[in-house]
Amino acid sequence: MVADERDGRAAVRTLEVHQHPADHGLWTYRKTTLYRYRSSRRRHPVPVLLTFALINRPDIFDLRPGNSFVEFLLDEGYDVFLVDWGYADEGDAETGLDDFALEHIPRAVREVRRASGAEEITLIGWCIGAVLTGMYLSVTLDAPVRNWIPLTMPFDAANTTCESLLGNDEVDTDWPGQYGAFLPGSSVDTVNKLLKPAPNYVGTPLRLFRQVQDGTADRSSYQPMARWVADTPNFPMRAFRQWVTWVYKENRLARGRVRLRGQKVDFAASRQSILVVTADSAGPFGVAAPRLRTPE
Repeated sequence: MVADERDGRAAVRTLEVHQHPADHGLWTYRKTTLYRYRSSRRRHPVPVLLTFALINRPDIFDLRPGNSFVEFLLDEGYDVFLVDWGYADEGDAETGLDDFALEHIPRAVREVRRASGAEEITLIGWCIGAVLTGMYLSVTLDAPVRNWIPLTMPFDAANTTCESLLGNDEVDTDWPGQYGAFLPGSSVDTVNKLLKPAPNYVGTPLRLFRQVQDGTADRSSYQPMARWVADTPNFPMRAFRQWVTWVYKENRLARGRVRLRGQKVDFAASRQSILVVTADSAGPFGVAAPRLRTPE
C-alpha cells in the first residue's frame, strides 16, 4: 500500500521488494516511493540513499542474492534507502528534470534523515540518477549530504554514439509530445539497444542459444537480468525533451550551460566528499566521469 497523496507518508509495512525485505511506503511523492532496507548489523551512522535512472528500474541495485549492491551494503552495516521513480503515465507530461532534482530528491533526503535520525547522508546516483543528484547538490549548497558517489554518470556526449543518434538536427524532440505524455518504455528500450545493435540483437540471443544447447545456461543469472532489461519505464515527455536537448544536442552539462529554475548547475560547486565511479568504456559515452574541480 502506498498513500495516494501529493506529499505524504504512508503507513509502513514490510514486504519483499526485489530480493531483500524493505519497508514500503515510508514516503511517497507523486509516482516516487522511498524504500528502506534495515541492516541487522548496522554500525555506520551515515545512511545511504540510492537513486537510479529514469528509464530503468532500480531493481538492478538488488537483482539477486549474491549479486546485489543492497546486500553488500547491508552486510557492511549500512542503513540503506532507495528511491523508486515509479512508472510515468498521462499525468506526468510536464514532469521535468528540474522536478526530480529540486523536488523529489530533496524530499527523499528529508525523509531519510527523519527515518534514520541522521544529520547527514551519503547520496549515490547511477546513470541519469547521478546527473539528477549532482544537479540537486550543485544548486543546494547547504544540502545535508556528506558524501556523493556518481556511478557512470553521463556528462560529455561529444563525439559519442548517443550524440550521433539523438543529437542530430533530424531528431525533433517536440514531435513525440504531439502523440503522448511520455515516451513509451518500449521505445526507450529500442533506442538503447540500437546503440549497440549487433551485440543486443544478435550476440546475446546467439550466446544464450549456444549455452542452452551445451547445457551451460545459468537460468538464475540470466532470467533476473532479462526481466530487468525488459522492464523499461516510460520517460516523462518534458524530461525526455530536456535530456535529449541538454545532453545530446547541446552538450550543456559539459559546457556548464544548464540552469534549473534560474540557478546554474555547476557540479564543481558541490561541497561533498566525492567518489566518481566510471569505466574504460561506460556505455555509449567515451567519457562518463564528470570534470570536477576540488572545492577551494
